[in-house]
Amino acid sequence: MIVNTISKNLNLFDWQVEEVINLINKGYSIPYIVRYKKKETGSLDDETVRKLIENYKRLKTLEKVKKELIKSIKEQNKFSDELDKKISNAKNLRNLNDINRLFSPKDRTKGAIAKENGLEDLAMIILEQKIEAPIFEVVKEYLSKNNNNPNKLTVEKAILGSIDIITEVIADNPEFRPLIRKISYEDGEIIVKATDKNAESPYEMYYEHNEKLIDMANHRILAINRGEEEGFLKVKIKTPENEIISYLNRHILIDKSKDYSEIYNKFTKDLLKEAILSSYRDLIAPSIEKDIRNCLTKKAINSSINTFSKNLENLLMRGPIRDKIVLGWNPSTYSSSKLAIVDETGDVLATDQINLIGSQNHLDEAKNKVLNLINKYNIDIIALGSIYDSKKFENIISDIIKNTDVKYAIVNQAGASDYSKSIFGLMELPDFENQYRVAISIARRLQDPLSEFVKVDPKSIGIGQYQHDIDEKYLTESLKNVIEKVVNDVGVDVNSASISLLVYVSGLDSAIANNVIKYREENGVFTSRNELLKVEGIDDNIFDQCAGFLKVFSSDNLLDVTRIHPKYYGATFKILKELGCKVDDIFSGNLSFDNLNLKKLAKQFDIDEGTLMYIIIQLKYPLRDPRDQRSQTILRSHTLSMEKLKKGMILDGSVRNVVDFGAFVDIGVYNDGLIHISNMGNGKFVNHPTDILNVGDILKVQIIELDIERNRIQLTIVDD
Repeated sequence: MIVNTISKNLNLFDWQVEEVINLINKGYSIPYIVRYKKKETGSLDDETVRKLIENYKRLKTLEKVKKELIKSIKEQNKFSDELDKKISNAKNLRNLNDINRLFSPKDRTKGAIAKENGLEDLAMIILEQKIEAPIFEVVKEYLSKNNNNPNKLTVEKAILGSIDIITEVIADNPEFRPLIRKISYEDGEIIVKATDKNAESPYEMYYEHNEKLIDMANHRILAINRGEEEGFLKVKIKTPENEIISYLNRHILIDKSKDYSEIYNKFTKDLLKEAILSSYRDLIAPSIEKDIRNCLTKKAINSSINTFSKNLENLLMRGPIRDKIVLGWNPSTYSSSKLAIVDETGDVLATDQINLIGSQNHLDEAKNKVLNLINKYNIDIIALGSIYDSKKFENIISDIIKNTDVKYAIVNQAGASDYSKSIFGLMELPDFENQYRVAISIARRLQDPLSEFVKVDPKSIGIGQYQHDIDEKYLTESLKNVIEKVVNDVGVDVNSASISLLVYVSGLDSAIANNVIKYREENGVFTSRNELLKVEGIDDNIFDQCAGFLKVFSSDNLLDVTRIHPKYYGATFKILKELGCKVDDIFSGNLSFDNLNLKKLAKQFDIDEGTLMYIIIQLKYPLRDPRDQRSQTILRSHTLSMEKLKKGMILDGSVRNVVDFGAFVDIGVYNDGLIHISNMGNGKFVNHPTDILNVGDILKVQIIELDIERNRIQLTIVDD
């Protein structure tokens, strides 16, 4: 049942779903399944496999809850074939909750008290609508014939008690809620008011805000939630009550006519209408409102997680800047700025500090010191950490490098301070003080964003929206999946990778990653992939999972630097032989695969076509880094200030963050410009900004609105 549901949801074959579930249950990682289990899965990609697993977990949870609900109902001796069918057909937990309302323990409600007073049968008589006498007489006769009236109820109280029971029966009917929920969401409105119209807050735009529920943007949902939680906003859901009451009337009141002219029992009609209205207003509406708010919040959170995850992936996949000597500048407005110079591989060449506070002489001395460092170490780029007052430091750097070929870049230093104090920072850079560790990290972030950003908590980088309002568990899991995907897509140099990178390699955990580093320290560099088997904790199974993702550049076997798995080396040699080549030839760039017959070779080498094609691609591009196709950080030679900006100016920009309503772009001034989603599609509808732009994209933008006093810059994309 689960397998078939997933295959229909994702348009897959049952055997593909079964195989992925089987591989996951055996402990294989998603990157390994995607890259090296192509035959078993039919070459499913990473996104599809992850969606498959999400579906599987959700449906397993649903199945578990169904079993628990059935067990609970059976223990109450209330189970039936009809209930079995309803539970089996439930598509989500909300449907199961609707059913469970009938059987879950309740507080001592008015209806429960009325049942204790022996009025349940009377309520059912009224609900059946077969009464042929005034209700007052029917109730009076009922009380006189029944000996279960210990509290000596009056007729009036008995009627009221019956209405209480009927009210709860209507509210607990699982048939009504799905449609009421649907009507309320599709035709309802959110009404937002200020708790204090004169209070200043970030939520003033919502002090008088009405909006159809179905039109609510995710970022507005989260903003309103936060404003309500902080006490600035009052929120109410307005639903089409008349339509819902009419729907309930049609399903509860029995029409005695043959032509649907609404002829109801005159003795029970008014009582039941009263019960219906009370049931909706007092019981159903508050519950439905809560459901809708929860549903909207969940939708907004999922969107926020997806946006955050995509932003993180694009940040980590940003093109590295290779073969450059970089000066990392950790700026400080109240003490000395710390400098660190790293070589092309990220090794620290020197550290220093400069003091920009005080007289012009201090400033001139600092500039001369930096210029001397540039000349001494042949520095190519200055990486300046981003702080609130970074424009001041940009002006100084621009003045220092004006007669040189040196460029500078602003580097996101969020989380670098936390890294410098962390166990990872202490382990990697034990000989440096915290502020110098920050400077080193800034320089390395420019050279290799992936290697450095994995060392910090992604939530601190500032590339999402409302991430601090999201459940830590779900956000962390999503971001972990992103980092795992990127690290394994790129691959890792086993002889230089930090533990922060190694822990994300397929098959490795923190203990084994630590053992890899320990082995390196005790035995020197790895000289082959097979040497990984000597590391404590790496058995044949772990080796199978991690080997293809760990590159060994010091190996005599050149295949050890590619992404071809050792288990395919035999097939690789056969392919090379078919081409009349040797392993050494794969780096010549002259290999041609145009005349290969894939079907024939796959059968000849007993290998599936998907894996064969993968091997051929790796032979054709043995050192390809997928990040090389991505934009790099913009390098600048001069500064730009807000005061120099003009409406209509066209500038180069780098996308720093993407959110639901647009993208924030670094154009070289401290304040990012905003490209609103409405300015992205050249008149065409854009579903989400990530359909157009990604973090790290380099593009030309034009200023369309400029408010210097409020530091607001509105941009639009300029087509090349």
